[in-house]
Amino acid sequence: MTLSSAPGKVYLFGEHAVVYGEPAVPCAIERRARVEVRRRDDDKLRVHAEDLSLDGFTVEYGGQTDDRPDVDVSEGLIDAAMGYVDGAIDQVRDATGEDEVGFDVTIESDIPLGAGLGSSAAVVVAAIDAASRELGVTLERDEIARRAFETEYEVQDGQASRADTFCSATGGAVRVEGDDCRSIEAPDLPIVVGFDGGAGDTGALVAGVRALREEYEFAGDTVEAIGDVVRNGEDVLATGDLEELGRLMNFNHGLLSALGVSSRSLDAMVWAARDAGAYGAKLTGAGGGGCIVALDPTDATETALKFTPGCEDAFRAELAEEGVKRLE
Repeated sequence: MTLSSAPGKVYLFGEHAVVYGEPAVPCAIERRARVEVRRRDDDKLRVHAEDLSLDGFTVEYGGQTDDRPDVDVSEGLIDAAMGYVDGAIDQVRDATGEDEVGFDVTIESDIPLGAGLGSSAAVVVAAIDAASRELGVTLERDEIARRAFETEYEVQDGQASRADTFCSATGGAVRVEGDDCRSIEAPDLPIVVGFDGGAGDTGALVAGVRALREEYEFAGDTVEAIGDVVRNGEDVLATGDLEELGRLMNFNHGLLSALGVSSRSLDAMVWAARDAGAYGAKLTGAGGGGCIVALDPTDATETALKFTPGCEDAFRAELAEEGVKRLE
């Protein structure tokens, strides 16, 4: 049996624009997915999932089946269990040369599912690491990140970027622009996360931005403006100027709102954080619902969010300096 964990992430800057080759700066946070893997005597997969925002469940099926298991849980949760885990296991089979191997996979996570905190990336990264080690192969973090991206790219119909998976595999703050992924220095950021209890439809939101870019030239200019914010933001990040960093986060949120990917609940949490004195606040991830990220070294933003209608949870999140962890 092997056990690995991988962190979730927040975007300081750059979501959506990163899909079009602009840079993005996500940061890993100490909210983790843990994946335990045991090799089976056959080629089937048995997936047991807990704490993925909904009730836990267990599914056993042949790893190559095209049919969904007949279980009464949400389609999104089944996608997490089958699509991402199947893809991760396919990557492990390819990396190890063991094509007929099966696994018992147990997933536990304290990352809200589909909320913009990189839950799927964390599950895929941890699953690839744990399953490959169960077969006696230890992959380098860069290779885990590459294979995890290929998994997300396929499951998300080509709409994934390398940002989430690279950040989850390596930890810390990272800069992603196209295929160029690298770690960057960051101060000890006072990150506060607000969660509305929901989840946006990533595919629909990405498609909506694409449609806007095709219809309006200024929508393309907006995406490029987000890239400009990111470039300024990474310079500021190096100086540790949290006030300026917050201002740029506010700009980034405004541009994302203009692209139609915010929501009433996200905007309400953003303004609650700003009114409480946060340096800055913005949505994180695809949008449409889910989470916002704010910078505030005091307790004021977390307290304000807990009293904001539509906010289900608020918590402080430390920067995860280490990415994938090998626990057993």
